[in-house]
Amino acid sequence: MTEPRRILPVPDQQTRLRAVILELLERRAPGKTICPSDAARALAGRDFRRLMPTVRAAAADLVAAGQIEVTQRGAVVDIAQARGPIRLRRRTG
Repeated sequence: MTEPRRILPVPDQQTRLRAVILELLERRAPGKTICPSDAARALAGRDFRRLMPTVRAAAADLVAAGQIEVTQRGAVVDIAQARGPIRLRRRTG
């Protein structure tokens, strides 16, 4: 008798997006930023817009964990208060 195949849990979308954000930032020079849409495009391609709220939620998780900062026009902002375009960067110091 064969054993049933084990089904490994698939990370949810927000978990995958956190990993993608960190991976994209790792490829950038220190202090450089990415657009949240870069992470959405990495997972969804041309259909990236539907992921944008989830990307912001994943970014908020990373901010809370002290791993990244959110900026607007070069200044660090609170992601919960930010309206409009934002950028993500690795936290410095």
